[in-house]
Amino acid sequence: MKIFLKSALTSLLLIGCAVQAQDERTLRVGSDITSPPYIYFDSNKQPSGFDAEFMQALAKTGNFKLQFNDTRFENLILGLNANKFDVIASSMFIKPERAKVIDFIPYADAGLGFAVKKGSTFQPEQPLQLCGKRVGIIKGAAYISTLSKACSDAGKSIDIREFPTSAEASQAVLSGNVDAQADDVAVLKVAMDKTQGRLIISSKEILYPVVLGIGIAKNHPEIKAELEKAFTVIKGNGVYQKLLDKYHLAGPTSEQYQAAIGQ
Repeated sequence: MKIFLKSALTSLLLIGCAVQAQDERTLRVGSDITSPPYIYFDSNKQPSGFDAEFMQALAKTGNFKLQFNDTRFENLILGLNANKFDVIASSMFIKPERAKVIDFIPYADAGLGFAVKKGSTFQPEQPLQLCGKRVGIIKGAAYISTLSKACSDAGKSIDIREFPTSAEASQAVLSGNVDAQADDVAVLKVAMDKTQGRLIISSKEILYPVVLGIGIAKNHPEIKAELEKAFTVIKGNGVYQKLLDKYHLAGPTSEQYQAAIGQ
């Protein structure tokens, strides 16, 4: 009888562990955790910002855990397709060329702006004003090809200087190593606050509006379906809208998403 009870208890424990493991499955998230307000490490070394809170809301609804993997932006798609993580959550712009190699779930709108050192005589407001100048941009950013093409179409050139993080591009502006920084307007606003006004945003409007999305490998449609299901729930219960309001963002329309992927 003791042997039977011991065997039964062992079986129950194994079943309980299996259920717990299933309930607590982990989703590996690839993020460049250097880009506030989208995603960055807080004072407790925990991922914070819109992307982090968005993924946490999905995880709570979908009953899974998150494991954030800090990865430089230019390596995110490579890492996803190499199965180093399951999803990209890093304020990634949706572009046709990216949509050919990974799937997206659109979640926010964004746009380009320019930052310069306070007191600089160079105050660019439009892309063509950057032609012939040294411009700092985070490595792998979608705007690199956009700005290069704009200058090329005008018969001019642009000196793009790529940096591993947005913060390093900001420092390059302050040190005089570049004339301006081009980045997401929300990122530039954080840089302006962090540098206590030593950086200013010279552009007067949001340029090249784009759609942001989380990325999923094309060979994992089940992950995309699970995330879309959780996304539908947080749209319905108001959690998603509260996040958009908190970070002064807007949700994209289906038409904007179709245009972003080139359809």
